[in-house]
Amino acid sequence: ERRRSSTFANKFPPRLGQAYAIAFQLLNMVEENVAAQARRQRSMPGAYQAETGLWSYNFKKLKDLGLNQQEITKFLPQVKVAPVLTAHPTEAKRQIILEQHRELYLLLVELENQMWTPYEQQAIRSQIKVALERLWRTGEVILAKPEVSKERETVLHYLCEVFPSVLHRLDLRLSQAWEKAGFTNQPMDDVEKRPDLRFGTWVGGDRDGHPFVTAEVTASSLEEYRSHALLILQRQLSELPHKICLNSRYQPPPESITQGVKRMKDLVGERPNGPTEQFPQETWRQYAGFLHERLPIKLVQGKPQIDERPGTYQFPAELVKDLQVLSKALNQAGASQMAKADITPIIRSLKVFGFHLAAMDVRQNSAFHDKAIGQIMSVAGLDGEDFGDWTEKERLNFLLRELRSPRPFLHDRTSVGPEADAVLDCYRVLTRHLDTYGIDGVGSLIISMTQRLSDLLVVYILAREAGLAQFGKNGLYCRVPVVPLFETLEDLRRAPEIMQAFFEHPVTTNTMRWRMGIRKKGEESITRPAPRPTQQIMIGYSDSNKDAGIMASQWSLHRCQQSLTRIAEERGVNLRFFHGRGGTISRGAGPTHRFLEALPHASLGGDIRVTEQGETIAQKYANQITATYNLELLLAGVTGTTLIHRHGETNNHHLEPIAEKLCESSAAGYRKLLQSEGFIEFYTQTTPLDALENSRIGSRPSRRTGAKSLEDLRAIPWVFSWNQSRYYLPGWFGVGSALQALKKESPKEFSQLKKEIHSWHFMLYVLTNVETNIASVDSKIIRDYAGLVENEVVRKRFLREITSEYQLSRKMINEVFGGSDLEKRRPRMVKTLQQREAGLNILHQQQIQLLKKWRGLIKKGKAREANTMLPDLLLSINAIASGLRTTG
Repeated sequence: ERRRSSTFANKFPPRLGQAYAIAFQLLNMVEENVAAQARRQRSMPGAYQAETGLWSYNFKKLKDLGLNQQEITKFLPQVKVAPVLTAHPTEAKRQIILEQHRELYLLLVELENQMWTPYEQQAIRSQIKVALERLWRTGEVILAKPEVSKERETVLHYLCEVFPSVLHRLDLRLSQAWEKAGFTNQPMDDVEKRPDLRFGTWVGGDRDGHPFVTAEVTASSLEEYRSHALLILQRQLSELPHKICLNSRYQPPPESITQGVKRMKDLVGERPNGPTEQFPQETWRQYAGFLHERLPIKLVQGKPQIDERPGTYQFPAELVKDLQVLSKALNQAGASQMAKADITPIIRSLKVFGFHLAAMDVRQNSAFHDKAIGQIMSVAGLDGEDFGDWTEKERLNFLLRELRSPRPFLHDRTSVGPEADAVLDCYRVLTRHLDTYGIDGVGSLIISMTQRLSDLLVVYILAREAGLAQFGKNGLYCRVPVVPLFETLEDLRRAPEIMQAFFEHPVTTNTMRWRMGIRKKGEESITRPAPRPTQQIMIGYSDSNKDAGIMASQWSLHRCQQSLTRIAEERGVNLRFFHGRGGTISRGAGPTHRFLEALPHASLGGDIRVTEQGETIAQKYANQITATYNLELLLAGVTGTTLIHRHGETNNHHLEPIAEKLCESSAAGYRKLLQSEGFIEFYTQTTPLDALENSRIGSRPSRRTGAKSLEDLRAIPWVFSWNQSRYYLPGWFGVGSALQALKKESPKEFSQLKKEIHSWHFMLYVLTNVETNIASVDSKIIRDYAGLVENEVVRKRFLREITSEYQLSRKMINEVFGGSDLEKRRPRMVKTLQQREAGLNILHQQQIQLLKKWRGLIKKGKAREANTMLPDLLLSINAIASGLRTTG
């Protein structure tokens, strides 16, 4: 097969990459549909509890643990789950291509329906052929970097078109699983008793190394999200008068409805063909019509725009109150089924999306903040130009003194420098939004590369300058929570000490107290009040892996969460961990339910945020069935895992010292490779990193600064480049030698690891993911990519070291899992890889030849000719990513 592939590869017909990209996408759709159909079969009577990770699976586990329905019912409203859609540049497909993929998937599902006649099936096949032709005639490659506005359009598609439509499915799945579990007194009829699902986004707010996310972009993004949230409600409320068509003769409207109509008419006035004119003598319909009238939205050329006329709703809680009046009146009239079917879904939608759609985080790098505060200090007459170089003691002395003062350094709108202006202009946008609309649309201020306490306290000073932090009776508080992002191995180890001091700082305490008070008012926010103060902490899976390898990264994240959970509990604070998971195993990806089961004991607390990045957004949420499944995994998994932690035995395994040893030895081997002389030369030539840095798959640069170093390179292109050349190195290197060292130095512990691996959720999860990466390595193809390395000595040395570690890792993983080969243990995964092998072999050979030619032209100074090759080179990257179902 390889020989045939190699012979064919030498010809490389025109548009070969596009043909394979389409073929792989069709295969992906078939596999996705097969998985969905298999889940449906397993949910048939008699097999309802077979689907791992979903509601029925978790209810069974909880019942087996001894929990009753009252305990579960009481806990469900405490569950808070928030997927956060980011714009990280890992989606290699154009938006128009994604839309055509969605159309093809729906046609595929439609074709399977047994109700169609042969003629109708033939018509559907004709539609599929048209869709395929359209796909073939559409360019696959993104030739120009997308603007942030384009990335926002993509996110808006999921937030506005997909997620609202799956809410009913999600609630129905929960309700049905509840009944199947044998529980009574269905709690899901009450919206307030359901788990709390929210969405977040970084698009328009993530400015870490992204110069194009300006204050204007942030302002327009907040407005776009608000207008589209109102668009969802407009669609729902425009249909309501046609559903609430009760005849007043048979169901006289109560005073709450008649007075409600009068009140709302007085607020917004009566326009021509308004509710009272349109529905004369139909008071119920008039009430429903005025709910629609009071939405602050209008359509201009088909696009939603905010239109805050007198009398319109300002906060979603106002609309919720009016809907509840209507629901109560319907129940009193005996129309409880109508209330449940027509009113409850709108209230549910409001609870999820509000008037804000998704909470937008603002993320910036700590070094950027240092420059900003230094510029502010200099203009204020203080010697702060080198603030970033001060010792931590010097920084804290200055910051602690300043945070006691209500005086800002600057007059409003004073321009002091590029970094300071960028931060303050952004914060002023947030301040105006909070003043007008409340807290729901703004998420957190996330500080990338948090390395010390002062990195967090600096933000309070900057917020004070923009009015985002204000003085109350107890001192300064920040209206948007400051959230650390711990990323590197050393930062994860320092995190407990940093957070201990951060919790104790009065501004942090005041901020948590203030936010609890806002939520209790119920005027600005529809977020349910937490029983205790809550602090969010973000942990990064990418840079820690890039820094020390997968084993050290995963164990350091695990230990960090353990320590932070203990410290927060001592302080009486709830922790909301924000997991910065990427789309690949090297960056934190893995099966959702296994990921949740592997979390440290008590670290979940029923409250979690997780990033959804790049191509994983389309893979998990492109259609309603798959989106429902993946959201249910999150909601059910968080519920089940939290309750098991609270009521079951601790999952802190007695073999945890083994993980510490594996962490240290694997990190040492990984870092030794990266720090070896000649490694950068090998890496940049054996992978298509240089081509990836010319790709247009995201608006953000691939490096945080202009420097050309491994430290400066973002984790996404680091992983993407290794995957493209089939090394998958960040996802396994160092594990084999670490396991071998454990076996040699402590055979008893190694034997225990083998014996108890399936009872240790954390290690099982990590090593299973490592095994998946090892299975994706192709030792023949990596040798072909290594042929691109010009220095023979460097090429042979690193290829020998990498292949040797690969073979050892494969051998040791097999041994840990009982000695059987991977092919026997995971036949479905192996079959999936085999189905793609022949096509990928051809594409890899084509890419290698393209890289040789392209690099040769650049070396000769023929930049123009090299640029003409870029579309073909980028298409090969796209096609391989489609075949592997992963980028970075």
